[in-house]
Amino acid sequence: MDLNLKGKTAFITGSTSGIGFATAKALAKEGAKVIINGRQKMSVSAALERLHSMVPEAEVEGIATDFSNIASVASLLEQVPSVDILINNVGIYSSQTFFETTDEDWQRQIEVNIMSGVRLSRYFLPKMLEANWGRIIFISSECASLVPADLIAYSTTKAALLAISRGLAQLTTGTDVTVNTIIPGSTGTEGAEQFLANIAHKENKTREQVELDFFTQVRTSSLLQRFASVEEVANTITYFASPLSAATNGAAIKIDGGSIGGIL
Repeated sequence: MDLNLKGKTAFITGSTSGIGFATAKALAKEGAKVIINGRQKMSVSAALERLHSMVPEAEVEGIATDFSNIASVASLLEQVPSVDILINNVGIYSSQTFFETTDEDWQRQIEVNIMSGVRLSRYFLPKMLEANWGRIIFISSECASLVPADLIAYSTTKAALLAISRGLAQLTTGTDVTVNTIIPGSTGTEGAEQFLANIAHKENKTREQVELDFFTQVRTSSLLQRFASVEEVANTITYFASPLSAATNGAAIKIDGGSIGGIL
C-alpha cells in the first residue's frame, strides 16, 4: 500500500533507537524525508549510518538536542523551520518508589516527556495550519493507564500527553491537520531486551522464560502475552502519519496488546 508520504518531511524526537528509530526507517521506506534526533551527536551519527545501510535511498538528516535544556531546544527550532509530520516520541523514566522520586526527578521527566512536545507543537502547529496539512503524533504508553508503582512520575507525564493531544486536535477543526496519540504496550526495544537479559543472567533463566514470567506474573492483563516488536508499533505510527489517516483526529490509538482493557 502506498501511504502517499513521498515529499513529506517528518521530524521524530528520540529516534536513534527503539520505536523512534523503527518509525524513522518505516517513514523513509515510504519515501518521506526524515529528520532523526537524539541527545548526543555520536548517537545521532551512528543512527544515521544504520538508517542509510537499511534504506540506502533514504533522505535523512539528524540533529542532536537535549530536551531538558531550553537553549538546546531553541537551537533545534532554528535549524528546522517547518515539517509536515511531528512525532513527539522522546521519553525518559526512572524506576523508583514514589517516596524516592525527588522534585528534580519529577521536573526532568516533565521537561523531557511533556514540555518537549508542548514546545515543538507550539512552534510547528501554526505552520501546519497555515499550510492546511500536517500530522502531530504523541507517543504515550500503557503506563498512563496501568501506572506501575515504580513509575508514577513517568506514568503521570504519559497521561498528560493524552490531554495535550486532544486539546491541540480541537485547534485543527475544519483543516487537514490532525493530532493523535499512540499508546504502545510492552515493546521489545533495546532497553526492554537489556532488561530481559539482565534478569535472565541474575536468575539463571533463559530470555524466553523471563519474558513468559513477565506476562504471567506482572503484565497479566496482556492478551498478546509477548513484547510487541518495534516494527509492529512503527507500522501503526506510520499509517497515522500519512494522508490516508485523514479521518482520525483527536484519538488515542492503542497498540498495547490488549493490556489496558476496556472497550474504548
